[in-house]
Amino acid sequence: MNEKPYRKVAVGGTFDKFHEGHRTLVDKAFEIGDHVVIGVTSNKFGGVKGKIEPCNIRMSNLRGLLQEKPLNYDIKELNDPYGTTIHDEEVDAIVVSEETEPTALEINRIRREKGMKALDILTIGMVLAEDGRPISSTRIRKGEIDREGIIIKDE
Repeated sequence: MNEKPYRKVAVGGTFDKFHEGHRTLVDKAFEIGDHVVIGVTSNKFGGVKGKIEPCNIRMSNLRGLLQEKPLNYDIKELNDPYGTTIHDEEVDAIVVSEETEPTALEINRIRREKGMKALDILTIGMVLAEDGRPISSTRIRKGEIDREGIIIKDE
């Protein structure tokens, strides 16, 4: 088994309408970490994004998509932007999108204040749809694109 650079990697999100951007984040976490902690926003916390699938459905969908992955992961409900990253000293890296990088910087500020080691932050570029704009759950919900970023209708 080849050695991975990190013992425990965190990744989080709403994971509504699971799409290629989500897959890229999750795949990167598995690529670099021996163990992956995946935070999924709760109904209350995730609800600020609008009408999304219930948390248990999003978690179940995620488990289904991870069947081909090794069983070295935990899926946890997120009730705030930070999850276990501000408490768990074993987490040593976090994978984020450009959009959520500020949250990772805030996590590191909180960790340093608590005397914890800062996380290595791996920022993944936005995955673009065929129109050159980022793939997002919002665009999928609006019917603009599908989960792979293929245009469904003109705007």
